[in-house]
Amino acid sequence: MKNFIKSIKLTFVFCALLAVCYVLVLWIFAQFAGPGRGDAPVATLHGKVVGAANVGQMFKKDIYFWGRPSCAGNGYDGTSSGGSNKAVSNKEYLAEVDHRITDFLKHHPYLKRKDIPAEMVTASGSGLDPDISPQSAYIQIRRIANARKCNEKIIKSIVDRHIEKPLFGLFGPEKVNVLKLNIALDNIRTEKQNVQLN
Repeated sequence: MKNFIKSIKLTFVFCALLAVCYVLVLWIFAQFAGPGRGDAPVATLHGKVVGAANVGQMFKKDIYFWGRPSCAGNGYDGTSSGGSNKAVSNKEYLAEVDHRITDFLKHHPYLKRKDIPAEMVTASGSGLDPDISPQSAYIQIRRIANARKCNEKIIKSIVDRHIEKPLFGLFGPEKVNVLKLNIALDNIRTEKQNVQLN
């Protein structure tokens, strides 16, 4: 009986430590060390929240930058995050990638198959990746400039300004947040409209 009572007491102690104290320590750490004081970063356009900055969104219009394909539910569904788990030898997977390549080339006729970065036709492990490499952004500039009837140099300057460098110049590759890029594009359109009105 003594051992049973001890085990009950230990259970309550560890529940308090792991379910309350541990979470509290993480929350306090996030307040001082985490980006945004532990809150999920959001992206806004004209004062309205248009999405979470760290979760990808589906963009398929030619006037926008496209992100990585997603295998999460209906595309970037946070409730079903995950990859397809199909091997690179899987016929269904290869057919899916080939379809994505064909679709990408249809919208980027100035590219060849070998010019397409793998990340633009393969989904990430989470299926929610919000970022692409600068190279993947640069190859889309001509399509967007044509669709928006805008100078390619302007679009390129937006990409250049939004390249995020790796932490301390060491950890991870350079990347570009697709949602932030597209918000910057829409801001350009608003600026043009304001100039025409004034």
